[in-house]
Amino acid sequence: MEDPRIDGETPRRLYNPYQDLNLPHHHRTPISIPTVPEFLFQEEARVQRRSWGENLTYYTGVGYLAGSVAGAALGLRSGLSAAETGDTAKLRVNRVLNSCGAAGRRHGNRIGVLGLLYAGLESGMVQARDADDWVNSVIAGLGTGALFRAAGGARSAAVAGAIGGITAGAAVVGKQFVKRYVPI
Repeated sequence: MEDPRIDGETPRRLYNPYQDLNLPHHHRTPISIPTVPEFLFQEEARVQRRSWGENLTYYTGVGYLAGSVAGAALGLRSGLSAAETGDTAKLRVNRVLNSCGAAGRRHGNRIGVLGLLYAGLESGMVQARDADDWVNSVIAGLGTGALFRAAGGARSAAVAGAIGGITAGAAVVGKQFVKRYVPI
């Protein structure tokens, strides 16, 4: 395909949505579409990361969803193992559903709160340091673990903070590895 430029600024390409269909020639007029994202304001084009609100929503939602699915799987296992010999099928199904729902909510809420804390701390670090690099992620992971376990005492908070920092560091390294070596 071509890369014609309209108005001398935005690279565009020609696209024909009907190219694979056997239609008459008059339906084959290509459409000129941009090859790069278009922004209303130039400030939006310079931003390379999500806003703090988008980050908050993303991490909290993904955390809740992942925790709920993992919790439901654990609840399924415990519900199936709690079955007794004299139970009817209806009682067994009820026990499994109750167990899945309770464990899913519990784990989903915990992981969702971790995502909420992490997103808030990471966005705060980006604002405070005026830089967006791996240090923000590691410090946010460290702070998230420490805050999440702060009620358990200083030792519990320190251990959880260390685990959170190491986990965030591993995630940053994993992300760089995937960007570099995994073709998408």
